[in-house]
Amino acid sequence: MNEPVDRQIEEVEQLETVSTTVEVELNPVEPDMNQNTQVGVEEFTISGDDLVGKVRELIHQGNIRRIIIKTEDDRTLIEIPLTVGVVGGVVGATVFPVIAALGAIGALVARLKVIIERRE
Repeated sequence: MNEPVDRQIEEVEQLETVSTTVEVELNPVEPDMNQNTQVGVEEFTISGDDLVGKVRELIHQGNIRRIIIKTEDDRTLIEIPLTVGVVGGVVGATVFPVIAALGAIGALVARLKVIIERRE
């Protein structure tokens, strides 16, 4: 099985290498930012046991832009950006891993700060 095999040597043609230059025009696309959108910020402290329930409640409200979970000494543990389309049944599928992570964080930390950015 490991014996050498006699093969004929095949000659290989060498192909010419052609070099081309491609010019690319960059057109940066910036998202449409509505400058009239006002954002309100709320901050409150809750226990780790109540974290998952409170975050689920906030997500279902629908007018939340972002939820930030911090420790009492202002270390950011997790930042959850929420889009306009994340409501209803879609929340269960897309946010489930985040909710699971929040459950683990809540079990480890006694008191947490929850900061909410809300569209007004």
